[in-house]
Amino acid sequence: MKTRAAVLKDMTSAPPYSHSRPLEIREIVLDPPGPDEVLVRIRAAGLCHSDLSVINGNRPRPMPMTLGHEAAGEVVSLGANVDDLVPGDHVVLTFMPSCGHCLPCAEGRPALCEPGARANGAGTLLSGEVRLHENGAAIFHHLGCSAFAEHAVVSRRSLVKIDKTLPFTEAALFGCAVLTGVGAVINTARVQAGQTVAVIGLGGVGLAAVLGAVCAGATQIVAVDLSDDKLTVAKALGATATFNARDPDLMEQIRALTDGGVDVALEFAGSEKALSNAYRMTRRGGTTVTAGLPGPDTDLKLNIVSLVAEERTLKGSYIGTCVPPRDIARYVALYRQGKLPVGKLLSGTLRLEEINEGFDRLDKGEAIRLIIEL
Repeated sequence: MKTRAAVLKDMTSAPPYSHSRPLEIREIVLDPPGPDEVLVRIRAAGLCHSDLSVINGNRPRPMPMTLGHEAAGEVVSLGANVDDLVPGDHVVLTFMPSCGHCLPCAEGRPALCEPGARANGAGTLLSGEVRLHENGAAIFHHLGCSAFAEHAVVSRRSLVKIDKTLPFTEAALFGCAVLTGVGAVINTARVQAGQTVAVIGLGGVGLAAVLGAVCAGATQIVAVDLSDDKLTVAKALGATATFNARDPDLMEQIRALTDGGVDVALEFAGSEKALSNAYRMTRRGGTTVTAGLPGPDTDLKLNIVSLVAEERTLKGSYIGTCVPPRDIARYVALYRQGKLPVGKLLSGTLRLEEINEGFDRLDKGEAIRLIIEL
């Protein structure tokens, strides 16, 4: 079949993207789903910094590629062996397919699936196949999803069925922003009621982490960002204190406020400086978690003595250390109870043709989560 999609030809375009137009809306060929695959009609797809990092070359991927990894849609048809979905089911796409058989999957850590990671790096589906083509040439998949399109063929392992009453625009957020942000709080850091938390970097994922910290019962939630507008949003979502990262007295103020540092600091900015600050504002015996994704050549200078003598913990968190079928169901339940108001993360909706302008807004920090409605 043919479908319209936003195709990235290369990673050389410079902002403003409204002028350079890195994403072209083209009609391309989408093959039918193979075994263990599903054809999905995409209804909503979020613009995320992980997409932007491919556009600007910080996260190199094979080209050309149809981007988009945070999405929700409706099942259209099923490949062989898929017997637990039916056409018409509503699903959330997740950007880390899990084979279910490798060692991390067997250990209950599907976010670290080895075949899934290889497929994502190669721009294929979990099967190793590419289902997108133009003039006989392959167009690669972004993180197994390629959701900036009217239709997508994805692995069954990239889908979680959801209740049909959940709006698509909010359902899409559960595939990345909520899984990554809330998951980093609950699964990776295991924040307990009464603890103190800092969140550094207030994009969609960081602000979802603020919601997660509120839900977990943190007594102090310190939000840090370069944008005063985003600090205002964090305050409205439940942050108890906010600081601009440019403040020269940032560390001293946070340590004074939290009696020496926070129990848990979570970094989502994707920079060495932000992670260094997160580590420095963590108390003795505390935990620093990073879910930011800087360029592949970025290194961290760490004071090893403090790590040892102060019994610190420094942890990475990928897709919120989640088990998608379990965690999406839990987070949707919390959303329905009013404990995870993820709709407050939405900055507006766009048409597919407005996607380059949307990435300009994201690049400038003018939006939290913009959703392409299809």
